[in-house]
Formats: sequence, C-alpha cells, structure tokens
Amino acid sequence: MSCGEPHEKDCSEVLDHLYEYLDREMPAGECEKFQEHFDECSPCLEKYGLEQAVKKLVKRCCGHDDVPVDLRSKVMGRIDLIRAGEAVPEQSVLEQAKQEQAAARAAAAAKAPEQASGPGPDSALDARGETARAE
Repeated sequence: MSCGEPHEKDCSEVLDHLYEYLDREMPAGECEKFQEHFDECSPCLEKYGLEQAVKKLVKRCCGHDDVPVDLRSKVMGRIDLIRAGEAVPEQSVLEQAKQEQAAARAAAAAKAPEQASGPGPDSALDARGETARAE
C-alpha cells in the first residue's frame, strides 16, 4: 500500500511493522519515524487506528484466557512464513499448540512411575484427572 506521497518511511514498510509499533517493541528512534509517518499519511493513520481498535477489542474480549507459553513465537513464525511467501500449515497455531501441550502432558504422565496398587478405594479423580484423596 502506498498513499502516493513521498515519505522518509515507505507506507508498506510502516504497515509491515505496524504491530511492532503498536506493541512498543521497536527502538525509540524507529517509533519517532513511525509517528512522523502517521502525522503525514492519513491512510496509514487510519490503518493504525483500525488495528489499534482491533487490538483493544481482542484484549477486552480475550484478555482473560490462558494462552500457551509458546503461542506468541508460533504466531510470529506463521507471520514470517506468510511474509516470505512460504506455505503455511492448514492447522491453526492455537490448535497446534494445544496438541503439543497434550502430547507433552501424555509424555510426562507416561514417564511418571505408576503405583503398582493404583489409586486406593478412598480416592477419586478430580476435574483435572488427578487423584484426590477423599476425606
């Protein structure tokens, strides 16, 4: 995208790094250049405002959900694949992360030594599938 006006920072470069700017993940000098661009370029300013609103909405609606620890790196990896024009797996990043967590839990459970007698008669499985003793 380009507004057709000359800028120190090209519109496409600004939009490619918009979330880094929104998330305050870029050096201060770069932030100043982005702010100057937004001051000069109304189409980019409009896109910035839209993305900022979407980010706030997602935070408000989804901000309380537990997110897998490595989800951010997986999402960023997918974004990098898309930018590079490479094939992107059909499975969503969240589904992939859930499957990997389930596999890790299963592997950990398989490694844990099983008790020969199993759970006693006064035990029960709680909601997480863990043994809890009845009182």
